[in-house]
Amino acid sequence: MTDAASPAPRPGTVVPDHRGRTGLDLTGRELNGNPDVRVVDVELVASAWHVLRRTTLDYRGPDGQWTRQQRETYDRGNGATVLLYDLARRTVLLTRQFRYPVYVNGHPDGMLIETAAGLLDDDDAITAIRREASEETGVRIGEIEHVYDVFMSPGSVTERIHFFAAPYDAGTRTGAGGGLEEEGEHIDVLELDFDESLAMIRDGRIQDAKTIMLLHWAAIDGPFAR
Repeated sequence: MTDAASPAPRPGTVVPDHRGRTGLDLTGRELNGNPDVRVVDVELVASAWHVLRRTTLDYRGPDGQWTRQQRETYDRGNGATVLLYDLARRTVLLTRQFRYPVYVNGHPDGMLIETAAGLLDDDDAITAIRREASEETGVRIGEIEHVYDVFMSPGSVTERIHFFAAPYDAGTRTGAGGGLEEEGEHIDVLELDFDESLAMIRDGRIQDAKTIMLLHWAAIDGPFAR
């Protein structure tokens, strides 16, 4: 007979969740790089497609006193993004797709203009962004430049995004792009004049952080500056 006072283990801990994962409540328990932080407990709050954890930790402040705190972190894995540019024609290749989180937070229609991007899954960053660029824009990336790696929302989201830039031309556009239908992706491919893309930042037509960062990099330190 099951003890009513002992609830069944949450899927993703000692029993697999729907994706076959276990041990999701162990992440962070091994951290020891900061002597002013001691991880006390990690609770798995949810493990749908991505993972939500509530961590209890002790933090030693500048006065030497320890305080107990809790932090919730959303773990969706790391990602990569790439700015595709044609220097000769002064164009960039961007995407547009529906993003419900921005729609529910005030974007007029949720159709966000972005650089090609995606999660790494089990690949390294360069392999992942070559895959995503091909799926989303139809471009086969050859030469590629690493720009920087950025934590995009460090207050609650663990994701680190690897930023890249790569040239494209008619010869590297080997497909139509548009994303994967089996993953529910419906992506428009936009080829824009580079100066127009900067104007779109100023007037609010481009509001995606990674896209703004890469376009400004291209103008200040990247291919269009050089």
